[in-house]
Amino acid sequence: MKIMVGGTFDPLHDGHRRLLARSFELAGPGGTVVIGLTSDAFAGSKSHPVRPYGERRRVVEQFAEEFDRGVAYEVQPLSDRYGSALDMEFDALVVSEETLPVAIEINRLRRERGKRKVDIHQITCVLAEDGHWISSTRILLGEIDEHGRLTCRE
Repeated sequence: MKIMVGGTFDPLHDGHRRLLARSFELAGPGGTVVIGLTSDAFAGSKSHPVRPYGERRRVVEQFAEEFDRGVAYEVQPLSDRYGSALDMEFDALVVSEETLPVAIEINRLRRERGKRKVDIHQITCVLAEDGHWISSTRILLGEIDEHGRLTCRE
């Protein structure tokens, strides 16, 4: 199968790892995962600082190499919410609860362009020790680490 997934992945945390791992599992041996990685310009709209594209790409590629289960992967720059998902032929999108609306919109826009609908696989967001989602923003604020462990204790 050919799977697409996208994100900024900075810092790479357990929620991102779940998203990427599910993408590789769905692709299966002989399959391909296309990872859309936000460009520096697109990532600049984030509410927190983001490391340069090249650094983020290296971290994502390192995860992919460590996860290796006979699945090919490709990292593409993502300059907007959709990337190549509107025109590329692929089987499924893997998204989080947070990005599900974008996947639904991608299918709507694909249909308008005469492309076939793709399957959407939604993972559940990973919760930190405090029961709230792990997020890059929370990590950068120093509330939690990349595994969701609390770093600020009262």
